[in-house]
Amino acid sequence: MTDTTARLDTRGMNCPLPILKTRQAINRLRSGEVLEVTSTDPGSTKDMVAFCEQTGHELLLSREATDGYVFLIRK
Repeated sequence: MTDTTARLDTRGMNCPLPILKTRQAINRLRSGEVLEVTSTDPGSTKDMVAFCEQTGHELLLSREATDGYVFLIRK
């Protein structure tokens, strides 16, 4: 399992807030560090893929959880 450097809880937030908060959180990390994001926004699954493709970050994990969605992103 990948070590998580930071966690971001965006549950209850709707688009575009999960992506905006993710961008802010990942900007605080150093290269190679991993951000875990939790979200309840169903659109976040597509949004996180697009965000990583556009920014060059690596989406390590995207899965549905009992209380929403979990993403692991390596900067």
